[in-house]
Amino acid sequence: MRVDLFDFDLPDERIALRPVEPRDSARMLVVRPESAFEDRIVRDLPDLLQPGDVLVLNDTKVIPSRLYGLRMREETAARVEIMLHKREGADRWRAFARPAKKLNVGDRIRFGEESESTACELVRLDAEVVEKGEGGDVALRFSFSGPFLDEAIARLGELPLPPYIAGKRATDEKDRTDYQTVYAKDEGAVAAPTAGLHFTDELFRRLDERGISRRFVTLHVGAGTFLPVKAEDTEEHRMHAEWGTITEDTAQALNEARARGGRIVAVGTTSLRLLESAAREDGTVAPFSGDTAIFITPGYRFKAVDVLMTNFHLPRSTLFMLVSAFAGLDRMRAAYVHAIATGYRFYSYGDASLLFRR
Repeated sequence: MRVDLFDFDLPDERIALRPVEPRDSARMLVVRPESAFEDRIVRDLPDLLQPGDVLVLNDTKVIPSRLYGLRMREETAARVEIMLHKREGADRWRAFARPAKKLNVGDRIRFGEESESTACELVRLDAEVVEKGEGGDVALRFSFSGPFLDEAIARLGELPLPPYIAGKRATDEKDRTDYQTVYAKDEGAVAAPTAGLHFTDELFRRLDERGISRRFVTLHVGAGTFLPVKAEDTEEHRMHAEWGTITEDTAQALNEARARGGRIVAVGTTSLRLLESAAREDGTVAPFSGDTAIFITPGYRFKAVDVLMTNFHLPRSTLFMLVSAFAGLDRMRAAYVHAIATGYRFYSYGDASLLFRR
C-alpha cells in the first residue's frame, strides 16, 4: 500500500510532554465498528469490557539504553551517541549510532570516563564495532558481559525518551517512573509499551472485581519503533526484529478463556504483535520464545486479538498502519480527526484509544 495513505497533520500542541496524573485519568477514545465514537477515560475500562475478557499486558522494563561515548581511533577521537535496540548475546548489542559515518568496523568506543589512564575500570565501558549495517545500525561487542554489562549500562546510560519528547525538553528524574509501567519486570526494552502506562493498582482492583483477568507476556521493544517509514510503499519497509516470549501457562489460559467466550484484549501494539506472531491459523495461541518482525498492514487477518487498547501514533508509522488494519483505515483516519479536534493528547505520554476489531 502507499505509505502516504497513512499520513495526517498533527499540531505540535497535541504532543504530550508529560503524562496526566493519576495515570488512569487519561482520556480514552472508544472506536467500535459502525458506532459513534465515545469519549471516555481510562478509568472507565472495566465498564467497557465484559466478565471473562482477558487483558494481555507486556511486562518488559525499559533500560537506560542511550549512551554517549568517544570513538577512539589511533590519535583521534570523535563523540558518538549510541541507542541500544536489541541484545544479541551476553556481551553484544545491536544499536543505532549517530553520526554513524564516524564509525568503521574495528573502531573502539569508550563510554564513561574519557581518560585513557583512569585507574578504575568500573567507571568506564568499552565496545568494539563488529558490524555495520544500513541506517546507522551497528553491532557492538562490549568489554563486560552478562550482569556486569547490565550494571554498566544502568550506570552510564540515559533513559531513552522518544525523540518527539526528548527534542523538546530534557529527561529528568520523574521520567524514571513515568516512563515505566507499574508492572514492569523483565529488563530489556529501550522504549516503553506505552498503553500500559495508564494502569494503576486501583484500576487493576476494579478490573478484578468485574471479573476481567490479566496475563503477562514479554516483548522487548526496540528503538526501531521510533523509526519513520521512509519507503513509498509498505512492501518496501523492513521491520527490526524484537525478542518476545509467551509461556505455556499463559497460552493455555488465553485459549481456555476464549473457548469460554471471553475476548483477548491486547494492551498495546507490542502485546498484539507478539500474540499474532504466536497465533495458529485457528486463532489459538501457541507458546512462543524468539524474535518477531511481524509487520501488520490493512488486509492482515487477525487471529488472536479481539480488542486493542493503544495510544495515538505518529503519521506514516508502522503503528498507525497496524491500528488501521485492526479497525479500518477510513475509520482510524476519522478517529484521529476527531481526537485532534477534541483535544486528545498524542504519543507516548498521551491519551488512549480502545479499538474493537472490525
